[in-house]
Amino acid sequence: MNLLKISSILVLLALNALSQSHFEAASVQPSRAACQGRWSFSTSHGALTAENAPLLRIISRAYNLTDDRISGPAWLDQNEYDVDARASKPVDRNAISPMLRSLLVERFHFQRHTETREMRIYALVVSPSGPKIHPTSRSQTANTAGGFHFQGDMRRFADFLAVQFSIPVADNPAEPARAGGPMLPVLDKTGLAGAYDFTVDMRPEPGLDSFTLWRRALREQLGLDVESRRERIEILVVDEAAKIPTEN
Repeated sequence: MNLLKISSILVLLALNALSQSHFEAASVQPSRAACQGRWSFSTSHGALTAENAPLLRIISRAYNLTDDRISGPAWLDQNEYDVDARASKPVDRNAISPMLRSLLVERFHFQRHTETREMRIYALVVSPSGPKIHPTSRSQTANTAGGFHFQGDMRRFADFLAVQFSIPVADNPAEPARAGGPMLPVLDKTGLAGAYDFTVDMRPEPGLDSFTLWRRALREQLGLDVESRRERIEILVVDEAAKIPTEN
């Protein structure tokens, strides 16, 4: 293969990588819906749709962080936006994050840096008796039992637990519970590799908060536990973000 062909291939690869780091078309605008606190965010085959989403949630999706690991002005969790973005071709879900980061810079003039801060966290660990869950195989069928169904690695499960622990005791059992209490980071310290597919059988009990219920379920059903610790963890700090995004 001559140098001209090699150069052509390298240029094509560079252009392809560049095209996949940005959405081909994107609409970003402040939300006009009067439904504070109710928002949605979804991705599918290179398409991203967010409705009434606070900028804090958009940032957390872009950097794959829980909200508690993002520091910035209070309005980040108050101002809501609608986003409709499309890639030039179908892409893997993992490719959406860098594209969303580019969108934040282009439309919100987003700037940030990272800091390491000491804070209280929950560490997800394996119980002394050992884990009761095992990695899934490609041929294994999905778990369809009732309860809280989880599919993914332990890092994602730790992020899921951070949200679950922040759900306060419901005053009205007939209303769906929503996260809203103080959120602490949950870090994966299990050492368990691979992807998992399991269901946790959880039922509300009078007088018991989400943390107590989940910790009992972790121990009895999954062979896991959580420990309260103080650790130095990396925080994303928002230096600049525009409240009004650049026009479409």
